[in-house]
Amino acid sequence: MSNATKATTRNPHARDWRDQYAARLALTDFLVLIWVVFGVQLAWFGFDTADVQFSGDVGYLAVTYTSFSIILIAGWMALLSVFGTREHRVLGTGPDEYKLIVNASIRLFGIIAIISFLFKIDIARGYILLAFPLGVSVLIFSRWVWRQWLVVKRMDGHFTARVILVGTLASSARIARELRSTPGAGYRVVGAVVTTGPEDAELPGTDIPIFGGLDDVHSALETTDADTVVVTSSSDLTPTSMRELSWGLEPGRYHMVVVPQLIDIGGPRIHTRPVSGLPLIHVETPRYEGRTLFAKRAFDIVGSASLLLVLSPFLFVVALIVRLSSPGAVFFRQDRVGINGSRFRMFKFRSMVTDAETLLDGLQNQARTEGNTVMFKMRNDPRVTPVGRFIRRYSIDELPQLFNVLAGSMSLVGPRPPLEREVGDYENHVHRRFLVKPGITGLWQISGRSNLSWAETVRLDLYYVENWSMTGDLVILWRTARAVLQRDGAY
Repeated sequence: MSNATKATTRNPHARDWRDQYAARLALTDFLVLIWVVFGVQLAWFGFDTADVQFSGDVGYLAVTYTSFSIILIAGWMALLSVFGTREHRVLGTGPDEYKLIVNASIRLFGIIAIISFLFKIDIARGYILLAFPLGVSVLIFSRWVWRQWLVVKRMDGHFTARVILVGTLASSARIARELRSTPGAGYRVVGAVVTTGPEDAELPGTDIPIFGGLDDVHSALETTDADTVVVTSSSDLTPTSMRELSWGLEPGRYHMVVVPQLIDIGGPRIHTRPVSGLPLIHVETPRYEGRTLFAKRAFDIVGSASLLLVLSPFLFVVALIVRLSSPGAVFFRQDRVGINGSRFRMFKFRSMVTDAETLLDGLQNQARTEGNTVMFKMRNDPRVTPVGRFIRRYSIDELPQLFNVLAGSMSLVGPRPPLEREVGDYENHVHRRFLVKPGITGLWQISGRSNLSWAETVRLDLYYVENWSMTGDLVILWRTARAVLQRDGAY
């Protein structure tokens, strides 16, 4: 029996977890829609099953709202299925899953509106206007709850795709480390086959076994009970090899994922379009103008003004504590580099002694030994006051930067604003972080903060610059609140 044949006859339950999870989602969706639709019906009409009036060319017809609610639930469930909201490709992905739910719901109520207009069906508008947003909101919330459960399970090694990596030794090791750093994504690397590289038993820096070369893919799938092949460097495989590899995987049981050579490019900027049989990947260039920039600035103004208004009593108390706890001014003002290399003065609550800048030179070497190559980061900085240590731990010292946001020199979300002396050490590509305004928070703050290496900080900042969106900003702000409460990396 060939390796390919054995691979297709083994592991009959490889998809069970996906099917079970999708079934659970379907049941939850059904219960949510019953609760929402019939709940809205009772809230709007009480126990009076008023008629839905129909007057068209075919004569008069009246159905009860109970019947209409049943039809609405059935249609909603059908469109959620048609739009693939429970497909394994979007399981636990968050935004993609939520977008599909919203798109399916919009289509459903669009169809209802068209049918109502064409056939002159009189449906209570309040009933529809309540059922639509409430149904979408509760559906998304229920999926979010399931997603949290799925992430916890994946952290324990359950509900994951078992992955065999295919590519060079170096690229496979890099992708293995990336996937291991985010277990919640649901990809568990269980082996690798390498196209080029030394004859090693394991991928460098990991305990992941190597099962030989390209001809050993099917035996590796069989041995490890894997269900997904991830091609880490397709440039090392001929088109014929890629095609044969794809053909050798049983549809529906095994999946093939190709890692593009483009890295740190966000999904909305990537579009695949077949041309003459070639799957061409179109990558949109990032734009920093027009209505999106206007929307970002409007959001910054409204957000910073609202936060300053709500937090003003708290800010006054913090200012008073800082002033009375140690000699010196309440605010610390420091020149930073902003958009397009412009200089601006950034505000923070003072968290250090008054002569902190003069003491910096004596601490630079010690900070370098803690893994810092460009930024000064020190876990136990002796210049920090007791009160300063507390307000840093919860990022309270950053709140005066809301005035910078309101004035226009900063944004709520963006790359970290650097010091001028740090910019002198930048490599050329790092200067791309100046294409957008610096932010109070950003990807670096929700991904480890001061615990990050310089290379990782740069990668996150540049990823934000290349892929920023209003939706992404909202997600970062939400995750910032959690990162602040966890206090990891704040010092």
